[in-house]
Amino acid sequence: MTSTVTVTSSTTGGPGATGLVVTGLRKEYGGRTAVDGVSFTLAPGGSLGIVGESGSGKTTTVRMLVGLERPDAGTVLLDGRDRSARARGRTRRRARAREIQMVFQDPYLSLDPRISVGDCLDEVLRLHFALDAGARGRRVTELLDQVGLGEREARALPRQLSGGQRQRVAIARALAAEPGVLVLDEAVAALDVSVQAQILDLLAGIRRERGIGFLFVSHDLAVVRHVTDDVMVLRAGRVVESGPTASTLTEPRHAYTRLLLDSVPRRGWDPDRIAEDRRALA
Repeated sequence: MTSTVTVTSSTTGGPGATGLVVTGLRKEYGGRTAVDGVSFTLAPGGSLGIVGESGSGKTTTVRMLVGLERPDAGTVLLDGRDRSARARGRTRRRARAREIQMVFQDPYLSLDPRISVGDCLDEVLRLHFALDAGARGRRVTELLDQVGLGEREARALPRQLSGGQRQRVAIARALAAEPGVLVLDEAVAALDVSVQAQILDLLAGIRRERGIGFLFVSHDLAVVRHVTDDVMVLRAGRVVESGPTASTLTEPRHAYTRLLLDSVPRRGWDPDRIAEDRRALA
């Protein structure tokens, strides 16, 4: 049995853009199915949350989208271009890498500790665009300004920055490639609450200004409620519920979605009842 629920984001893009269309994604590891028939559509400029517990298939799904994993079945189309098959040739691989960029949970592990922030961004520009040194320097300044960083941070190494600053650098690096879709995999999970709010406000502004589609992977339903238009709930690699974020997280139809919401600690929270509901669902 496979999941064939389709989520269509409510935001529309420019002429000719069809957005991200994912159909029947499937991935197995050693006989265990990690993702089973996942389908959804993200319109240009839309924002979709992918939620579920650890092991639900969230990260495996987005790793297939960006090309870090190859699906065993299914298709991934971005504006009509097929990303499912292996890209042939350096030019096509670079073009495909630009289309969907990913921001990981721990920016320190994804940044080269040996080079400065400015050089990190310059490296992306040299790889993807035919710009001279002066134009690249101006673009680096623009990117850093867009994420609220300046000349001091441009000269710094990643270890000299705070966690929030490093995550801003990771976002700037992803934006440097001018992607159509930005995947954020637990991108604020490791940050303090106050820093989380700053990063989420930053992302909301970027989405308004740039029209980039967002895929926001998170176990934090409060974050998903804040930054997404639509949500897709995964359990054991399958889509169990999907729809507009506000209605899905307010009046869930599936027992698993209700369990996720009930599992968030709050006044009157009863962990024994949650454990009983989990056993009943299993």
